[in-house]
Amino acid sequence: MKKIIPVFIAVCGLSMPLAAGAEEAMTVQVKRLSLATATTMAQAAVKACEQEGIQIGVTVVDRNGIPQVVLRNTVAPPITLPISRDKAYAAVMFNVPTSQLEDRANTPIGRVPGVVMSPGAVPVQVGGSLLGAIGVSGAPSGETDEMCAQAGLDAVIDDLEMAE
Repeated sequence: MKKIIPVFIAVCGLSMPLAAGAEEAMTVQVKRLSLATATTMAQAAVKACEQEGIQIGVTVVDRNGIPQVVLRNTVAPPITLPISRDKAYAAVMFNVPTSQLEDRANTPIGRVPGVVMSPGAVPVQVGGSLLGAIGVSGAPSGETDEMCAQAGLDAVIDDLEMAE
C-alpha cells in the first residue's frame, strides 16, 4: 500500500500542469496581408510619388519584417530598394511611422544594420493587429517618402478595417 500512494501522487502531480495548460490555446492565429492587398499598397505609393514627379522604390513587409512586395520605378536608383526595405523594417519592428524614430537614429539601436530610422515608412495596423509596414525611398525628402507610403496605406485601409 505504501508504494501505491507515492505513485498516485506523482501521477496526479504530473497531470495538474497539463490541466492548467489546457485552458491556454496551444496555437495562435496571425492575420497577414494578402498579396493582392500588399501589391495595391505598393502600386498606390508609386502612383502618389509619380504624381509629384518622383521616381521611387517601395517595399511592403509582413509583420515579421520580411519583404512581401517590392517595386521600383523604371529610372529610380537601385539604392531605393534596400532603403525602402530597411525603413519598412524599422516601422514594423517599432510599430510607428519612421518619422517618429528620427531622434533614435544616432543611438546604438539606430545603427543596427537593416534598420533605417528616417521618415518614409508607416506601419499597417488594423483592429489592434500589426499586419506589416510600407516603406518608400527616392523622394528628395523623407517627409515626401512618408507621404507616398501613407498614400499606399490609405488605398487599402478602409477595406482592411471593413474586413476586420
